[in-house]
Amino acid sequence: MLATASVVLALVAPVAEAAGTGAGAAGTAGRPSGSDACAAARSSLAASLDTLVTRHGIPGVAAGVTDPRCGRWDAARGVADRKTGRPMRAEDRFRIGSVTKTFTATVVLQLAAEGRIELDAPVERYLPGLIRGGNGHGYDGRRITVRQLLQHTSGLPDYTTALVQLPLDQWRFRHFEPRELIATALKMPPPEKKWHYSTTNYLLAGLVVEKITGRGAEAEVSRRILRPLGLRDTYWPGDSTRIRGAHSRSYFSATDDPDAPLADGTEWNMTFGGVGGALVSTPADVNRFFRGLFGGKLLPARWLAEMKRTVPADPDRLWPGARYGLGLIASPLECGGWWWGHGGTVPGGHRALGAVGPGGRSVALALTAVPSTEQAESAYRATAETAFCAPTGEQQLKEAS
Repeated sequence: MLATASVVLALVAPVAEAAGTGAGAAGTAGRPSGSDACAAARSSLAASLDTLVTRHGIPGVAAGVTDPRCGRWDAARGVADRKTGRPMRAEDRFRIGSVTKTFTATVVLQLAAEGRIELDAPVERYLPGLIRGGNGHGYDGRRITVRQLLQHTSGLPDYTTALVQLPLDQWRFRHFEPRELIATALKMPPPEKKWHYSTTNYLLAGLVVEKITGRGAEAEVSRRILRPLGLRDTYWPGDSTRIRGAHSRSYFSATDDPDAPLADGTEWNMTFGGVGGALVSTPADVNRFFRGLFGGKLLPARWLAEMKRTVPADPDRLWPGARYGLGLIASPLECGGWWWGHGGTVPGGHRALGAVGPGGRSVALALTAVPSTEQAESAYRATAETAFCAPTGEQQLKEAS
């Protein structure tokens, strides 16, 4: 769920559908009970998922939700594999794209909390000489801070823009090194706007982590986040183009013809995304991560507050009203309040969202193809609204009184 289709990288044990009905006050005459409201919330989300499949051609969609009042439930519609017709399941692994950025940013904030990284220090301090010049474009690591990397205000271009202009067979299955991709970005002209979503920033942040810890950022994410939170279905694929274990396949348009059949994009070498977009996960694991982050299990309160200090995002790169913190998107909800989290899109077709909304409800969405029209994208955003805003018993009782 990153902005436009041109931006290729932009998010607990599995539970059965309808598990966890939640506790609510017993129904008063003429008023919905908490359990009725929770059932209505599940039904509303299922209907939204149906719309993505039946009206907008997404082969498979799944959602995992955890709510303090309604408990946990999953929903899935469509197929995980168009060839076999295997049904979509919320337990399936998939590529989460730029939701990876929140994992990487969290490690940087942990190191800041430990006094090992200064957010407002220049990148030059940690990576001397790496960001200089760039074909006369004036990029200078002495004038770019770590905070600006995480916030996408560094003024650096996004190397993925150059990649997607190449023939697919030149880069889909090849290995990339972070410094190679950064060098590509430094040859590109600077973005026109101050806030510019750029995966280049996160490859640089990963190199800062490596410089400080002596270990790759992937290893630090695994050591500091994946293992402590028990995210057993989340892993770095490295050069493997396949997804391990039970997973949904993904589909993409390989031509400019909107009516052409979707191609299978499941197999992809994700080293081009690295610590900015390579993770494989499940909706349940994505939910557990964000609940752990906002529940204080990963960062002290002061540093979580730093993470949530936002600037306005470019609506052309995200969407109207969105703001960006340090590896976090804040998006306003029509029902009031905001969701906090991140979205992700990979070129092979998987689309992800992981976030926590008002009242502590966490939502993770998985799609096997990227919405290809404005109407489909609007329906996807509406699904997120439904997931966060479908009323719980407490809300419905308040509205009925």
